[in-house]
Amino acid sequence: MRGRLVDQGGLFSYIAPEKRVPANHPLRKIRELVRDVLGELNLSLGKLYASEGRPSIPPEQLLGALLLQAFYGIRSERQLMEQLDYNLLYRWFVGLSPDDPVWDPTTFTKNRDRLQNGEVFAKFMTRLLNHSQVKPLLSDEHFSVDGTLIEAWASQKSFRPKDGSGDDDGGANFHGQKRKNDTHASTSDPDSRLYRKAAGREAKLCYMGHATMENRHGLAVAGMVTHANGTAERRASEVMLKAKRKAAGCRITAGEDKAYDTTDHVANLRAIGVTPHVTQNKAVTKTGKARTSAIDERTTRHQGYGMSQSRRAMVECIFGWGKQHGTMRKTKHRGIARVAADFLLNLIAYNLIRIPKLLAA
Repeated sequence: MRGRLVDQGGLFSYIAPEKRVPANHPLRKIRELVRDVLGELNLSLGKLYASEGRPSIPPEQLLGALLLQAFYGIRSERQLMEQLDYNLLYRWFVGLSPDDPVWDPTTFTKNRDRLQNGEVFAKFMTRLLNHSQVKPLLSDEHFSVDGTLIEAWASQKSFRPKDGSGDDDGGANFHGQKRKNDTHASTSDPDSRLYRKAAGREAKLCYMGHATMENRHGLAVAGMVTHANGTAERRASEVMLKAKRKAAGCRITAGEDKAYDTTDHVANLRAIGVTPHVTQNKAVTKTGKARTSAIDERTTRHQGYGMSQSRRAMVECIFGWGKQHGTMRKTKHRGIARVAADFLLNLIAYNLIRIPKLLAA
């Protein structure tokens, strides 16, 4: 018998969103981890708000929605609220009932600075990595570091001379001009820098994101964002590895690609108690001479060097996921602080995607 088409369903529903989510859905374990971490951050979140006044939207719900944005690559908070309005899976993850109204997209703009100033993202990352189920997955002695470019939310037309000259055409025609970060700056995002990834590639306004990965299962354990320049990767590596060396209380190893193969960087790592497992850069220069690597056989002869080099490539998976699935390819924020918070959020999201699979293995 043919069924009848009914455009309008029942007025009431008696099925809870919890029962609509499949028992084996990957977001179930992620939601459990997020709830555990947010429970530990309850006191820290409470200090960010006044004790009197009109109740705000719970920060736990804001953080849950931001994680959904990273999980599913939703391009804006406005689109996030649109999907949160009709998607029962998203409502269940955030903690909204089917009848609860969604909040205005500008709520994120107003609360992002509060979360950044309270270092909520950094605290979330730390508590997640110290979770009783997650901590056994991590290596505390062997790490890898790498950097990636994050395209800024600024156009080439906004990159104008700092002295105010050359504004007759609004920056539309810059053909034949020599533009450098010393003399030019973006009017829409002054923190961004014009940077070329390699010779022969186009120069873009961008930031540089840096991540530290533990080598056991390839989880991100630290991240930061800096201005894009030729030494940013090495300086950021030294800062992050120094903190990891102090936390470990013993000598650690660090796998890095050949961009880190400089005499001063290798010496700096050894001085802070880090064994540099850096890829040797013996490329031929423009003058026809081969470069001399700062890494010699005293390091490369050990088996651990080869193991670090094989595991080092996994850090590219973090950036690859963040740019293909997350929101890391081109930031929608301006200012290095906001870009850094969004970058750290992508690292957290990557870990949350990976951890349930590792626990189930």
